[in-house]
Amino acid sequence: MKQEPVRPGEVEPPVVPAPVARRRGKALEQAIFEAALDQLTSGGFARMTMEGVAGAAQTGKAALYRRWSSKLELALDALAFTLPPTTDIPDLGSVRDELLRLMGGYQSAMDSRGGAAMRALMAELDHDRSEVVSEFVMNRVIGPAREAVLAVLRRGERRGDVRPGGATELAADVGMAMLFYREKFGGSPASQDFTVDLVDQVLMPMIRPAA
Repeated sequence: MKQEPVRPGEVEPPVVPAPVARRRGKALEQAIFEAALDQLTSGGFARMTMEGVAGAAQTGKAALYRRWSSKLELALDALAFTLPPTTDIPDLGSVRDELLRLMGGYQSAMDSRGGAAMRALMAELDHDRSEVVSEFVMNRVIGPAREAVLAVLRRGERRGDVRPGGATELAADVGMAMLFYREKFGGSPASQDFTVDLVDQVLMPMIRPAA
């Protein structure tokens, strides 16, 4: 409806802001996770607060405490929300091509906002709580990654481009260990060139059949 112009002597009516749609269910949960990740990546775990997350998600603090008893529980669920789903690498006919795809995917995940939030969380926690985070990382990141690499190596062993007995947990752990090391101590995120070098100079010599 068209608003009538204000005549001389009349008081202009106040502008009433449109009500903010109240989020519920999955929409509210996603907004909370996004707010938690923003706080983790911008200020770290020490500065993350339930009040700050609630305000950014446009909800009340009570809504958070109904779901999570502490900010650590919320932070871990927010990380789980952002982790990429575990997917099987299709048979590309070459263990090198399959490892490149896997390592490239893990590198991208580490370079994402979720990866940055995970590093911030791990860097600031005291010993008691770090055990909880370490268990989370092992169960949700390292374990699934190990199984994915092992599946590629076992397929390569059957195909003949991995030496007999080369599909071991040690071989599967090396790639992720190198990526974590580079991300934490390398001074800059791992590049695509690093991922290629990791596969060609470290992983392939470990598993390649003898000439």
